[in-house]
Amino acid sequence: MAEIINMPRLSDTMEEGTVATWFKKVGDTISEGDILAEIETDKATMEFEAFYAGELLHIGIQEGGTAPVDTLLAIIGEKGEDISAHLGGGTPAAVVEETAVEAEVSEAVTLPSDVEIITMPRLSDTMEEGTVASWLKKVGDTVAEGDILAEIETDKATMEFESFHNGTLLYVGIQEGESAPVDSVLAIIGAKDADVKAAIASLSTKTVPVTEAPKAVAAPAIAAKTETPKAVSTPVVAVKKVNNGRIIASPLAKKLAEEKGIDITMVSGSGDGGRIIKRDIESYQPNAGVGVRPFVPSGVESVEEMANSQMRKTIAKRLAASKFTAPHYYLGVEYDMDNAIAFRTQFNSIPDTKISFNDIIVKATALALKQHPQVNSRWYDDKIVKHNHVHMGVAVAVEDGLVVPVVQFADEQSLPQIGALVKDYALRARDKKLTPAEMDGSTFTISNLGMFGIQEFTSIINQPNSAILSVGAIVQKPVVKNGQIVVGNMMKLTLACDHRSVDGATGSKFLQTLQQYIENPLTMLL
Repeated sequence: MAEIINMPRLSDTMEEGTVATWFKKVGDTISEGDILAEIETDKATMEFEAFYAGELLHIGIQEGGTAPVDTLLAIIGEKGEDISAHLGGGTPAAVVEETAVEAEVSEAVTLPSDVEIITMPRLSDTMEEGTVASWLKKVGDTVAEGDILAEIETDKATMEFESFHNGTLLYVGIQEGESAPVDSVLAIIGAKDADVKAAIASLSTKTVPVTEAPKAVAAPAIAAKTETPKAVSTPVVAVKKVNNGRIIASPLAKKLAEEKGIDITMVSGSGDGGRIIKRDIESYQPNAGVGVRPFVPSGVESVEEMANSQMRKTIAKRLAASKFTAPHYYLGVEYDMDNAIAFRTQFNSIPDTKISFNDIIVKATALALKQHPQVNSRWYDDKIVKHNHVHMGVAVAVEDGLVVPVVQFADEQSLPQIGALVKDYALRARDKKLTPAEMDGSTFTISNLGMFGIQEFTSIINQPNSAILSVGAIVQKPVVKNGQIVVGNMMKLTLACDHRSVDGATGSKFLQTLQQYIENPLTMLL
């Protein structure tokens, strides 16, 4: 009997996965325990083994493909077994049946072939709904491809929306001043004698086959407007365009003119009826004197797009949640590192022993947290949990972002043990070989950018921790000691705290204890 293999949930925060490598191909014999594939999660790339024996009959997600957890990954069964009942793009049978019913409904309400549905476009990456600021065409007007239909107010700006179709404006679905979600029916364009009533009636049904909706997405429209030669070749003529005392210009053009300090009455419009639009303001060059030619841009704009990895998506989601749910505040200090430098030099003189300043900071921080468990805590809506153990998260930069492996019971480990463990974590993190267990359970986090020459910075709390310590570089600078100006070795640290669980005085006392350990590192060995 065929066995369905779905995209597994390989970490507690995993929502989707990417197939990095397939180790088996369709037709291969599979034994229980064989490694089927490598799956890239939001935290690491992990091997995924088979729990069934048989033949690999189907692969649902190809190498490099990404899909949500529980999506059909593969099918294992007996050689020659009929698996057609399990195939349908990975869609469960119930959903297939439901889709079939919807398809029947859609077929029953198919729009007339001589009309096109125009939907509310997505004109910015964060836009969820739009407002029709003004219609530039009215029902009954002839519309040509490229004509500006309306001005749409998004969450970022008021933008012109152009038509991708030729015909007559038969129906307006959203009136001026009204708002509607992206993909709502904005208008209908079609043949002048098209059956408008039938088209409008079909819009009131639950299932509407808006097959042309993708054409109304804003990206092509924006590209067409920014790259058209008209944007750099429109003649500059000092003509005042008015209509009953009102300048004929789009709101966006007026706003840009105001920002650039341009007298809009001196701009010639290239839109319908001489209307001043965005490109007229962008290409406008005031006459600077006889013989001076307007500047015509000749460079080529270029961009590079990179798909977000699962790790990058998760980092963005979790850090945004932390920043906007935990009230952050920051405490900055500067420590004298002269004794720490001497201590490390002497410690590393021992054969086969080498520790870093980061190891010293991890150990000192762990010992300080034992004395200040309020900083080593977690916030809940109904309580604060203070951890009596110290599991230290150590942020490690990798190609796709940041991972935080955990040094468990860091206060109980020696400096060489901490150094060896952090080094091992860092190497395996860059190869995406850390396990979820090795990145789980931190009670406090340290982020050290000192090795990159960064002197001072702040970090976002790695929830569910209540605080994170940002460590800068050791810098030589003039300091006053015993009334004399001498060269000192100083290091800046910034503690970010969640004000819900850590008060300012509590964080300050923790930093005072940490200072004692770092500036007198021998005390860590007592």
